[in-house]
Parts: sequence; C-alpha cells; structure tokens
Amino acid sequence: MAMLDRDRRRTAAADRADPDPAADPAQDAVIQVSDLRMRYGGTDVLKGVSFTAHRGEVLTLLGPNGAGKSTTIEILEGFRTRSGGQVRVLGTDPATGDEHWRARLGVVLQSWRDHGRWRVEELLSYLARFYGPYSSPRRRRPRPVAELLETVGLTAHAGSRVNTLSGGQRRRLDVAIGIVGNPEVLFLDEPTAGFDPEARRDFHDIVHGLADEDTTVLLTTHDLDEAEKLADRILIMAGGRIVAEGTAEGLAAQVPADAEVKWTRDGRRFVHSTSDATGFLRGLLAEHGDAVADLEVRRASLEDAYMSLVHRHESGSAEQAALEFAEEIR
Repeated sequence: MAMLDRDRRRTAAADRADPDPAADPAQDAVIQVSDLRMRYGGTDVLKGVSFTAHRGEVLTLLGPNGAGKSTTIEILEGFRTRSGGQVRVLGTDPATGDEHWRARLGVVLQSWRDHGRWRVEELLSYLARFYGPYSSPRRRRPRPVAELLETVGLTAHAGSRVNTLSGGQRRRLDVAIGIVGNPEVLFLDEPTAGFDPEARRDFHDIVHGLADEDTTVLLTTHDLDEAEKLADRILIMAGGRIVAEGTAEGLAAQVPADAEVKWTRDGRRFVHSTSDATGFLRGLLAEHGDAVADLEVRRASLEDAYMSLVHRHESGSAEQAALEFAEEIR
C-alpha cells in the first residue's frame, strides 16, 4: 500500500514539475534555493546548491557526512545565516522569517533530550496552544492532541512521563512535536534513528499521509531503503554540491552497470552478468524453456548510484560530477 501511495504521489509530483502552461509554477514552489553558498572561515561548505520543492512533495537529501545536508536544512529552517545565494521557504527568506512564518514549519531534529518530567499528552497540549493564533480556514492549527497521539501511536502512553518512554516511543514523540502545529513544510533530520521495523513502517505511513495533505517534507537520511520508499525525488549531495537528482529508479538507471541474472536448472544455481538482460533472457528461455526456475534479474539500484557518486566524491571528482550533472539538466 505504501508503495502504491508513493507511486501515486510521484505521478502528482511529475504533473507539478510539468504543469499546465496556463498555470504559474512559482505558486506551487514551496522551497526555492538558488546558488546557495556557505563558508566557515576559509572553508566552503556549500558551493552553489540549487533546487526546488513543491507542495505535497517528499524530497530526500542523501550524501556522506560533511556533504552539506544539515547545513542546507538549518539555513532553510532559519537557524543559520547563509553566506550567499537566494532562498525562499513559503515565499519568505528564512533569514527574516517572523513568528507567523515559523508557525507554518515543523522541525524534527535528530534527538530531543528535554521535557523529561512532562507527561506526553500534557506536553503536546502545552505546545499546541502556541499555534492557535496562527490558525486559518485553509490550515487549521493546532492538530487535535488526541488525534495526534493516535497518529504517532502514543495513545496508550498519553499519561506517561517522557523520561520513562523507550527510545522508539521517544522518537514518536519527537515526530508528534514536529507536526503538532499542522505544518505546511516539515523538516526531518534522520527521523527514524532508533526505530524498530514496525515503528519505521508506521512512520512511513505518517509521512505519506502528511504529503497527501499537501505538506512538503524535506528529510535527510543515511538509510537508502528508506529514501527509496519515501521520496518522490532524491537529491544526492557531495562536496557541498548537488551531484545528482531524480527518482530512485531514474538515478539507478544512470549507473553504467551490468544486470545480474540468477536462475536454477536441474538443481544447479547459475549467475550471469550482462549489459543486455532482455536479450540474454530471451536466449536462455529459448534454449532451456521450462527447465529454468527461480529466475531473478537484479539491475542497478539506488545504492549502486549512491555509492558510485560517493566514490567519485571521495576520489576528489565530486566537483566534476556536479558540473556534468549541471550540463545534463540544461
């Protein structure tokens, strides 16, 4: 079901990327970043980052440590002042965003370690009160706390003190704090760190639901499987630049790797690499027909694409990769 939801939203994202000629695409652009630069002392951390995120889109930033992902998100959140470039989030420069603008955002950091003595429902009810003045007919704020507890799976722990929650339950609370204000843009930094498999699936359902409500989600993760399941579009960063952009399938298709074909015949296991999987399969089945069993074809994956680009970064060619990417999209 989650995969079907993702595919449906990707179709919608593609429609937004190629809108009706009579429509104004700028009205659908929730995040606009152009030539974003950041320098610490004499070190350039961001070297001309540009991208756009649309309403209801789930956009994932991938990249090795030090690529500039967290710095980019902190600038978009208004927590850090950039060195150069243009940035707009919900039509506002984050460097000058006021409280009304901040009320439209949600932020889930890697971890929260305060509020330990509060009870879960008590804490969420307290935080929810701050969003009431920023409610509008189009976007009601805050979310009802009872509904929020059910959404993140904490109804049974509503009366528990925060410092008694397990790691996974505490992470669910982090998500609840991030979405209590019914944000239009949600920033997630390694959101499922510490989640067990069931909690991870539940979180993915939450993200899909938020996107269906036209919330734009920008997240960072080192979990490639999570990125593939959640993202409408993926940006790969290396060396302070975006070196690739696209869907998981589109990025994988850019990797010049042979397909791996596996099968069994007469109880024996076979593996073959080929640049023409379709042609090889035709020949295999024509020759052996029904004797072929357990047939499996593995093509290049998001992991292959990511590792290829990261390797280029580590070997000092990230800048060249970025230039080649810029040429491709012109």
